[in-house]
Amino acid sequence: MLWPEFSTLRRAWGPWNDMRQLQREADRLFSGRSVPYGQGFPAVNLWFKEDNAILTSEIPGLDPSTIDITVKDDLLTLQATRVAAELREGDAYHRQERGHGKFTRTVRMPFQIDNAKVTATYEKGVLKIELPRAEADKPKKIQIKAQ
Repeated sequence: MLWPEFSTLRRAWGPWNDMRQLQREADRLFSGRSVPYGQGFPAVNLWFKEDNAILTSEIPGLDPSTIDITVKDDLLTLQATRVAAELREGDAYHRQERGHGKFTRTVRMPFQIDNAKVTATYEKGVLKIELPRAEADKPKKIQIKAQ
């Protein structure tokens, strides 16, 4: 729906909030994805130290070999497809809350990433990606020469 719902009217009302909401709705409408994927799916946690960042995401029900992770400069992109469960003949859903289909999520990192040293693990539906900071992006201590 392109018009704001009543729940959105309770928030601070302003042109930028309306533009962001309109952009999200248009993205969802034209992406061919279901609602959860159109609004930042999968959810991620990202924390970082001076030398690395760690990103985790809960994406159960996927074969790890089908998850595509790419890193370029300071952008990390996750892509995968969750296949819909096939129902047996005569079965019908009572409730279907877990979405399916293709999703893409791009996250900007707080610094440049060393692509060659990125590692990823997938355990019990949780994807964990360790992203080391590129040497060229690390702060350099400058020595002062006394004359």
